[in-house]
Amino acid sequence: MTEEEIIGELRACDALLEGHFLLSSGRHSAHYLQCARVLMNPERAGRMAFALSQKIPRDIRSQIDVVVSPAMGGLIIGHEMGRALGKNAMFLERPEGTFELRRGFALEKGAKVLMVEDVVTTGKSSMEAIEAVGREGGEVIAEAALVDRSSGTVELGVPFIPLIQLSFPTYSEDEVPGKLAKVPVTKPGSRKA
Repeated sequence: MTEEEIIGELRACDALLEGHFLLSSGRHSAHYLQCARVLMNPERAGRMAFALSQKIPRDIRSQIDVVVSPAMGGLIIGHEMGRALGKNAMFLERPEGTFELRRGFALEKGAKVLMVEDVVTTGKSSMEAIEAVGREGGEVIAEAALVDRSSGTVELGVPFIPLIQLSFPTYSEDEVPGKLAKVPVTKPGSRKA
């Protein structure tokens, strides 16, 4: 998929929202990408996952034993990436605030893991998920995501492969511009900031 085709997919499902959003990262933004809208159509989700899987270098793809994604945001795209790669897909949850595998999921010791997220902004959730995989006995060898909102600046300690980069400014609490501060805040993410 070309960048233009990907943007077309995002627009076709009204996934790009405007307003004042408190992101899962704790930062504020005038834009929010609701990936659940992108992924609610199974055919679109499959196309996006296939396109993302094709961006993963062969040397990485050949090592992957399993796909792991953090719930909630990464759950659907992680499952679809598992399908695209022909690998099992599991997800991490935060029942007590810290990511862990549940529901009978377990990693074989030393399993090579592809971490899959929907959107990465600061990389905080990704780093927490990568640490959880290590505690569970696996090794994250790369991370893939539909969208990189970091403008290419996120550092995860493993290769990071996004389908697309979108650059919308984000602000800390004390940096929010006056015009944006006047708009009521919405918290659309799945994690408490």
